[in-house]
Amino acid sequence: MSPLIKSLLSTRAGYGLTILRIVVGIIFAAHGSQKLFGWFGGYGLAGTAQWMESIGLAPGTLMALLSGGTEFFAGLALIIGLLVRPAALGLTILTLVAIFSVHIHNGLFMANNGYEFALALLGGALAVLLEGAGKLSADRAIAN
Repeated sequence: MSPLIKSLLSTRAGYGLTILRIVVGIIFAAHGSQKLFGWFGGYGLAGTAQWMESIGLAPGTLMALLSGGTEFFAGLALIIGLLVRPAALGLTILTLVAIFSVHIHNGLFMANNGYEFALALLGGALAVLLEGAGKLSADRAIAN
C-alpha cells in the first residue's frame, strides 16, 4: 500500500472518536436526505434549490445537489468509517459555508437560527479530519 493511502486511512483514535464519527455521520446523512430526497420532512431537491436561490446561492439546483450530496454521502462514509478524512474535509467546507452564509448574522444560539449546532458539527468533522476514523472503521481494517 502506498504511503499516501496508508496515511489517509490511518487513525490514532480510539472508541470515543468512533462514537463521535457515527453520530455526526448520522446527522449529516439525515440532513442530506432531506435536501436530496425530501425524507424526514425535508423539501427535496426542488424545494432546497428554490431556498438556496432565495439566499443568493445560485444556481440553486447545483448548490442543493452539491450540499445535499456532500451531506448524504460523506455522512454515510462517516457512519461506515470509509475514507473519513476526505469526507470530513468536504463536510468541514460545507459547514463553514452554512455558518457564514446562513447562520452567522443570527448570533450563536439555535433559537435565533444561529450557528450553535453547525459549530458543534464543524467540531465533530474537524476531529474526524485530524484523528481519523477510530478503532471500529473500514479505514482501520484496510490500513492494517
